[in-house]
Amino acid sequence: MVISDRFWEAPLEDLKKGYLEEKEQFVCLLCGNEVEKGIIYPQDNILYEAEKFMNLHIQNEHGSVFDYLIGLNKKLTGLTDHQNRLLRLFYEGKSDTEIKKEMEVGSTSTIRNHRFVLKEKERQAKMLLTLMELMKEKDEHAPSLIAPHQTATMVDDRYNVTKEEQEKMLKKYFIEGSKSLKTFPAKEKQKLVVLREISTLFHPKETYSEKDVNEVLKSVYHDFVTLRRYMIEYGFLDRKPDGSSYWLKK
Repeated sequence: MVISDRFWEAPLEDLKKGYLEEKEQFVCLLCGNEVEKGIIYPQDNILYEAEKFMNLHIQNEHGSVFDYLIGLNKKLTGLTDHQNRLLRLFYEGKSDTEIKKEMEVGSTSTIRNHRFVLKEKERQAKMLLTLMELMKEKDEHAPSLIAPHQTATMVDDRYNVTKEEQEKMLKKYFIEGSKSLKTFPAKEKQKLVVLREISTLFHPKETYSEKDVNEVLKSVYHDFVTLRRYMIEYGFLDRKPDGSSYWLKK
């Protein structure tokens, strides 16, 4: 299961923690990092059991679950830029008076009104989640759609692809039993599915030089430059401004 699927299918309590407990390991829902159970992990002359080490990983790599989630594309969070900034300030524990001053608004009642709006949004989200869960119990015809990756630079109808359609696209464009492309698709939905599959060739813990990235992509398709450009454009890969290093975007 790709990390985006784990992320979107995780229960709320696991999302709040930022990791999922499986039989043999803990898996970071934010980047896919895995910590094996039954092993003691050393860090800065301190020994950690697996679950504590996973918490340390989230702290070191992501700051916090809140930091990671609040940094996602606004189409994934449903927050406006203004609401995003307010939530950051609330999370920092600042008072309404401090926030009023920092945001240069007229009065603390304005901040209080924003709190009310966000609380209303929370109530509506709970109702929608409950309705969706109840619907799943009755709706036998709902298609299983692919989940957007958390680092998506755009979230639109390109993701309106069922898992069955995804499998057909992969069979159409990849040589059977390999990660080599027959041809690179022109349509956006198909392009997204193909790039998503190519992203699995990159390890989330590794940093790559441009030459390394090219070598990986050359094994997929002769026009590796086009693949590299789209991998960045679609939010699968990130890089330094000078192109000296690349990594799988988390």
